[in-house]
Amino acid sequence: MTDVKLRVVRPTNRLEEVIRFYRDGLGFELIAAFDNQNVFSGRILGHPQAPWHLAFTYYRDLQAGRAPTQDNLLVFYLPDRAEWESAVERMRTNGYSSVTSFNPYWDRDGATFEDPDGYRIVLQNTAWVK
Repeated sequence: MTDVKLRVVRPTNRLEEVIRFYRDGLGFELIAAFDNQNVFSGRILGHPQAPWHLAFTYYRDLQAGRAPTQDNLLVFYLPDRAEWESAVERMRTNGYSSVTSFNPYWDRDGATFEDPDGYRIVLQNTAWVK
């Protein structure tokens, strides 16, 4: 499974707001977009060389709702302090304030932000350990 790629997909009723959060706040790139494809519209974001993407879909007849809990997280490990500070500052510059994490563990070395649907991301200033 060394050549595995990952795409995380979730629906939203706030497609443009969610895209701004991940594109402008986190600095992801818009990789692909589709509209009215089998009644779905969507945007795929990520970093072109990364083996993962995030996809957000919209279907007008679906009420996607908010995150089921405050502990639904995507965690991004940024061990370089300057890179982490830059990422946190980019979020704040784009109007996103950090929130207190549901699990205090993430507040020790990280900053948590909530997207327009209530899903949270953590910018963690530590190395990822297998």
